[in-house]
Parts: sequence; C-alpha cells; structure tokens
Amino acid sequence: MAPGNLARDQIVAALREAGCVFAEDEAELILAAAGSVDKIASMLRQRVAGVPLEVIVGWAEFCGLRLTVEPGVFVPRRRTEVVAREAVARARPGAVVVDLCCGTGAVAAAIHAAVDGLELYAVDIEPAAVRCARRNLEQLGGIVLEGDLFAPLPEGLIGRVDLLVVNAPYVPTDAIALMPPEAREHEPRVTLDGGADGVDVQRRVAAEARRWLAPGGQLLVETSRDQSVRTCEAFAAGGFTAQVRRAEDIDGTVVIGAAMVASTGRATVGSD
Repeated sequence: MAPGNLARDQIVAALREAGCVFAEDEAELILAAAGSVDKIASMLRQRVAGVPLEVIVGWAEFCGLRLTVEPGVFVPRRRTEVVAREAVARARPGAVVVDLCCGTGAVAAAIHAAVDGLELYAVDIEPAAVRCARRNLEQLGGIVLEGDLFAPLPEGLIGRVDLLVVNAPYVPTDAIALMPPEAREHEPRVTLDGGADGVDVQRRVAAEARRWLAPGGQLLVETSRDQSVRTCEAFAAGGFTAQVRRAEDIDGTVVIGAAMVASTGRATVGSD
C-alpha cells in the first residue's frame, strides 16, 4: 500500500466494504495516527475485523477533550455528553463529584474541564477501565478506584457528594445480541448488560445513592429514550424525584434526581 491519495482511496474502499458509515473520516484518522505503511495496513485490518476505531487509534473525543482509550474498555459515546452537560450546569466550584461506572473517565474529565476545584472520584469494576481512567484522571487530581459501584468509595464521602454521575449499563440482556459487533465483541459484557429489562444496575445505584449525597446533592444517570420510564421508576423506588432531560442533537437521555422531601411522600416524574 503506497502512501498518498491512492492509500487513502484504498482505505476508504476497504472501510466502506466493511460497513463503516463514516469511511472517509475514519480513513483520515487512521492515516493521521499511523507512522508507517505497515502501521496503516495493521490498523486497517483491525478496523475491518470490527475493532472500535477509538481503540485502534488510542483515543476518543468527548466534549472537546481527547481521552485515552485502551483495548477492553467501554468506548465513550457521543450521547453520553448529555450527562456531562447537565452535570456542568449544576456543579459549583469545589464540588465533590463521583463518577460511577466511569469507563475511561470521560464524564469526570469533561466536568473537571469546565468547573474549578473539584474533588473528583471515579469508580469502575473493570480493571482495564480503571487503568485507563487513571491515565485520564490522575493528572487532573482525580482519584480512581476499582470495585463494584459504591463499595470502594471511602466512608468519608458519605453525605458529602454533590454530584453523582452514572453511566451504568442499560441494555436488556436479550438485546445485546442486536448491538453492533464492535460493541458486543470488543467491550466487556459487564459494561453493556443491564439485566432482563436493562435497569438492574440503575436500581442498585438509586437504592444506595441517597446515603452518599450531600444535602441538595443530585443523581444523574444516563439512559435511553425507551428506557427512561423504567429509570424514573428506579429513581422513585430509591426515594428520588426524577426529571428526564433530552439532547436531541446527540440522541442523549439523562434522568436527574434529588432526594425526595420526606413530607411529600412521593416522587415526581417529569421531562424537558
């Protein structure tokens, strides 16, 4: 494969044949990341085999940031930017922020980039994700912990968290087989599988979140348009109000909640 326009045309053609919708853009990224003809060929073989482009080039763009992405880690989606946007709109300088199911640490990094002086924690159960998130967050002063949801958090955070942001898996188990191969074959199943109805992990988060939140603290959980009703039900069961926010430009959905005032006795479910 020779460099230059011929190489680019060959790359685009191969990517199109493999079903890549944005073949031209992907070809440019491969050419920019590869330092040699052999590297171009290797990257192209991987992409045609279904390896996520972000893993191949080693980074993903999220909220204008370039974040390290490693093999075996959930690749940050553009739609998840809605969680970061809504968190930034609610964060104050010096806030305590916890990012559960953090993956690469993308949401935490985006909030840090927009808000000064955060006390930042991130948690993931996957060792590969923890290693990757540490590369992205420790240089920002963030603390990345390995474990299941709240389990590895220090007890000193109980009642102190201002923003709890969560991208827990919300794909129903039976629907994983319908996902693109680059997700179901190259990302850990634990990062995709939300249980029979897709909300098992979200229920666990909502059931325990209140004890960690500071007075006035808020819980933000990514979901999908179709799953948002179930996510709101999980919030209500955990004692939270629930407000659905949509970002149509990126097809993103987040449910935002605060602890219910005891005297109301019920949650409110609304949407914007």
